[in-house]
This record gives sequence, C-alpha cells and structure tokens, in this order.
Amino acid sequence: MVNAVEKQSPHRVVIVGGGFGGLYAAKSLGSVPVEVTLIDKRNFHLFQPLLYQVATGTLSPADISSPLRAVLSRNKNTKVLMGEVVDIDPEQRKVTLQNQDLHYDSLIVATGVKHSYFGKDEWSEFAPGLKTVEDALEMRRRIFVAFEAAEKETDPEKRRAWLTFVIVGGGPTGVELAGAIAELAYSTLKKDFRNIDTAEAKILLLEGMDRLLPPYATELSTKATTSLQQLGVTVQTKTLVTNIADDIVTMKQGDEVTQIAAKTILWAAGVKASAMGEILAKRTGAQIDRAGRVIVEPDLSIPDHPNIFVVGDLANFSHQNSKPLPGVAPVAMQEGQYVAALIKQRLQAKTLPPFNYFDRGSLAVIGRNAAVVDFGFVKFSGFLAWLTWVFVHIYFLIEFDNKLVVLLQWGWNYWTRKRGARLITGEESLLTVGVDNQGDFYTPTNSNSAVKV
Repeated sequence: MVNAVEKQSPHRVVIVGGGFGGLYAAKSLGSVPVEVTLIDKRNFHLFQPLLYQVATGTLSPADISSPLRAVLSRNKNTKVLMGEVVDIDPEQRKVTLQNQDLHYDSLIVATGVKHSYFGKDEWSEFAPGLKTVEDALEMRRRIFVAFEAAEKETDPEKRRAWLTFVIVGGGPTGVELAGAIAELAYSTLKKDFRNIDTAEAKILLLEGMDRLLPPYATELSTKATTSLQQLGVTVQTKTLVTNIADDIVTMKQGDEVTQIAAKTILWAAGVKASAMGEILAKRTGAQIDRAGRVIVEPDLSIPDHPNIFVVGDLANFSHQNSKPLPGVAPVAMQEGQYVAALIKQRLQAKTLPPFNYFDRGSLAVIGRNAAVVDFGFVKFSGFLAWLTWVFVHIYFLIEFDNKLVVLLQWGWNYWTRKRGARLITGEESLLTVGVDNQGDFYTPTNSNSAVKV
C-alpha cells in the first residue's frame, strides 16, 4: 500500500483593482509562494497623475498606460483577469464576477474612487471629471471643440462663452488643468486661428476653501496662486458653486451670487469611493466614512476580517495622524507593498508592525517652469520645482518605454511649445457643424439626431 501525500495548495491572493495599490501589491508578491489573481475592469494600469496632460493635448493615452499582463508577465505566480467584481462572500471566501466565482485566502481590494458632485449628479453632464482615459478624452474634446466653435461664431457674446473655461476645484488636478489650458490659449494656439484671438480666452479657477492647494503649506499655495495669475488664470477662492446648467455656472462668494456663461466646465472638486466600499460594508459590517471609504485597522485589514485588506483611495487609514491619509499615488503604492509583505510574513507565522506611511512630499505643476514642491524639510517653487516634478513623474511611470516616450515628448514640447495630441475624437466631430435655432453649434450624428457640442 502506498501512502499518498496530499500536496498543499498554495495560498490564494485575489487583488481587485489594477491601480497603484493593487499593482504594487501584485508586483511585490511575485517572488512569494502564493497564487495571485489580479482582477480589473480594464486590461491596463493608468498613471492617473498625468491624465490632465491627455486632457489638454500634451500626451496620448498610451503614453501613460501600461498593459497589466505585460507589467506582470515575469510574475509566474500571477494571473490577470479582465472583469468586474460585483459581490463578495467573506464566509465562503469568494468574490463574484459577472460570470464566475473565485475563492481566496487573502483578499486585497483597491478599487479607488470616482467623481463626487456632492449630491448634484446631474452636473456631470455639464462638468466632466477626470479619473479615466474616457474622461480625459472627453475633456480634450470639449476644450478643443470650444476653440473650433469660437472660430466659427460671429456673435461676440456667444464667442465669449466658447472662450470661457471654468474649472471647479483648486486642488492639484484643478491647478494643473487651469495652468495647462492657460498655456494652450495664451501660447500654443495663439497663431493657429484666423478669426479669433485665443489670448482672449478666460480661464476661471474656483475653490471653496480660502486658498488653493489646501493640503500644502500656505506659502506654496500663495506661490501657486501667483504663478497661475501670471499665466492669465483668474483665481477665486471662498467660492461655492451652487448650480451648473445650460452652460451657466452659478456661484456664491460670501453673500454675493453671480453667474457666468461658459461652454466648457471641468470638475476637479470632489471624489467618492467606488461601489466596492458599500459592498464591503454590507458583507463584512465594516464602517465607511462620508465619502464611502472603508475604515481600516492599523494593518489595513477590515475589523473581524483579518484576511480582507483595503488599500489606496478606497481606504480610510486614520491611525497615523488622526486624519485619513491623502488619496495620492504614493500612499496607495506603500499600502500595496505593505499588505504584500504582511501576507508573506503571515505565511511564515510572523507578523509586521502596523502600517506607517512615509511621506516623501507633495508636488503640483502649474505650467512651464512653474511648480510647487513640499518635501517637509524643504519647500520650494519655480523652475527647480518644475524640474523636480518632471523627473519624479518620469521615475514613477511603470514601463521603460513610457518613461522614454514621455521624456522625449516633454522635451519636444518644451522647446517647440507644441502639443501633438490635440485631437478631437469620438462620434461627435466638427466636420459637419451646424447651428440650431438658438445659435448653438451642434454636430449631426450617424443616427441623424443632433447633439449639442
């Protein structure tokens, strides 16, 4: 009689989300004796910090995207699935996709956040946010359509509306968008049109707090405001948007309520957790905050579920400074790496100290030769800050070819002041623009219906 020795199956780690948190966890588990499955709705990792450059025609989507399978191809223990998790079962230790179930021993959820319009979701039609490639392409379409439509408009008032750009939200995304659009209008496009002077464009940046870049040091916020104003951006702080409809932005500053006509309104003001936050709360009893983020333990696990971890923007980690860590890429990267290390240690019957985020600093770019950098021990702005911003972002791009392409593209743009990705794409184009009875430009679609630009 032969005694059969049952081979122990490897520890199964399922990662939901291929953003910074999920990808860095997967990469860190590549040499660990576990079986990893990474699930994402997309087949690529997106470098979100540079999305605004896609939206303003500096870079193309492929320049800041990396196929997940290619990035993880050397991890022989890792499988990538393109799909969407719609439910989890902590008791059975399984996640449910639209067409299959997967069992796990450890679960890492890193599905991030989406736009929040603070209960005014109807504003999304008029003011797109910036979280996905599609968002960036839609922003790019609206920005460049505005200049094309203004070139054809003969009514001065309507032309002013086409050349008015309102950005809601004075955080890093809003600041970067405002600076990039100002450079477009006042420099890049200045010689490209014949009927309009693009320098007549009005770029308005609205922020509800008393200063731009609230998480940054006050002196850097002041320098950012000054740099934007020098570029030609109108900055309004302590300003709340109360309505967006029919190309009109209604805003309140103190007791004064004003309206401005703008054909291009961009949203950079708020975020809320992905739907996975509510699913986790429902299935595990975890608490979520007002933004829908999951409140996690010091080791990033969910209370009473030590094998379920939440990392990145979806996690509310408040154990370090009694306030949640910021929703930035370095936080997600470090959290993903920590959970991977913790899983490895647990397999060896060891443990790790609680997660501790090491803040290497914050950076925000304003425009050509202008940025602000806060490294904690030193704060600076101007050309050196801009150069630092450039090389930090090049360094954190995932693949070498992305690093090389972006570096060459930025170098070319710097010397020529040209942007090669100024494409208007999508079903709506301006090849056959018409004018409706109200004088608004529209584009006929393939279905013979008219969609206003």
